[in-house]
Amino acid sequence: MKAPVNPHLSNLRIALVHDDFIQDGGAEQLFLAIAELFPSADIFTSFATSEWLMRLRQKAGNKRKIFTSFMQALIFKEKFYRYYFPLYPLAFESFNFSNYDLVISHTTRFAFGVITKPETIHICYINNPGRMFWEAEKYFGSGAKIKTLLSPILNYLRLWSFTSAQRVDHFIANSHNISLKVKKFLNQYSSVVYPFVNLKKFEFINSKSLDRSVNQEQQTQDYFLIVSRLSRWKRVDLAIEAVQRLGVPLKIVGTGPDQARLERLAARQSKSLVTFLGSVSGEELVTLYRNCKALIMTQEEDFGIVALEAQATGRPVIAYGAGGALETVIEGKTGEFFYPQKVDELSELLSKFKSEIYDPHECQKNAQRFSKEEFKKQFIKEVEVFRDELSAL
Repeated sequence: MKAPVNPHLSNLRIALVHDDFIQDGGAEQLFLAIAELFPSADIFTSFATSEWLMRLRQKAGNKRKIFTSFMQALIFKEKFYRYYFPLYPLAFESFNFSNYDLVISHTTRFAFGVITKPETIHICYINNPGRMFWEAEKYFGSGAKIKTLLSPILNYLRLWSFTSAQRVDHFIANSHNISLKVKKFLNQYSSVVYPFVNLKKFEFINSKSLDRSVNQEQQTQDYFLIVSRLSRWKRVDLAIEAVQRLGVPLKIVGTGPDQARLERLAARQSKSLVTFLGSVSGEELVTLYRNCKALIMTQEEDFGIVALEAQATGRPVIAYGAGGALETVIEGKTGEFFYPQKVDELSELLSKFKSEIYDPHECQKNAQRFSKEEFKKQFIKEVEVFRDELSAL
């Protein structure tokens, strides 16, 4: 989809807002897809790396402007941006949107806090209301001292988040899981438009690619796979302890602040079955997916793109039975769930798991439902709900 379905939208003054451009993950890919729908819209963000600024300008040409906040001047922002979180509310409230008819924010925590004039329509696509301050117990870990130290700031951010949400005209959640959180934490209704998985990346374009993926079943190796940022709340330690009990191999793709602790946990056995692969190329990741016994997701994800990536290659998923996984994995057809989030339950499931009973075709057909084209189609429909109000601008 190259342009909005409603031609009138192209005549509006539109601004797109994103939390920050530091990482290159699923959230950033979603934003870029939204930006493709509005090629003339200006972009606002708290701050961005020089690489991201160059990338955004190359994609936009001269059709749009890119604005950053005072946070762009902060030193070492690429490395320490997580420690600057108390400044985000000030950054987004400092922007001036008085010249825009439509503002579309895309956020996992702060970008919906922008202030617009009464007649401006503000639509927010939300991936999470802000796990750090709304679900601090999960984010920092039970009994974490830092949570207590940050308590005054977290209280302020919850109040700011709730107040800011009342200024948004319409929320679009990335899953029913997040829609419930938007209602609970922000007291706002939200529709649901699912994110997309890059199916082309996994050669899932036509029946020939499907056949190639099925043939990969013959090359499946006896290892489980984790693809995740290594943060404590992701609970990768559950998988490490589970495979150590069972004596089966585990490969872990990803880096993060919890990596050192996880490596120490894996090293407790003289012959560790756990391999930390760090960051890998896209081609290597596809190979790891295709050859694994199953992908393991130990965390409660807001949505969980990696579960769909695994299924796009024809591989099943073993997931903690909560959050977005319940919307992307079909129990008994494309994977299984363990619950509660404990080592015993995961170990029991892994010990009984037989990957050969899962049809690669079924896994890939499920992933096909979450295409980029479908995401764009549904997103535009949500914007056009405000057709009459936008036409009057």
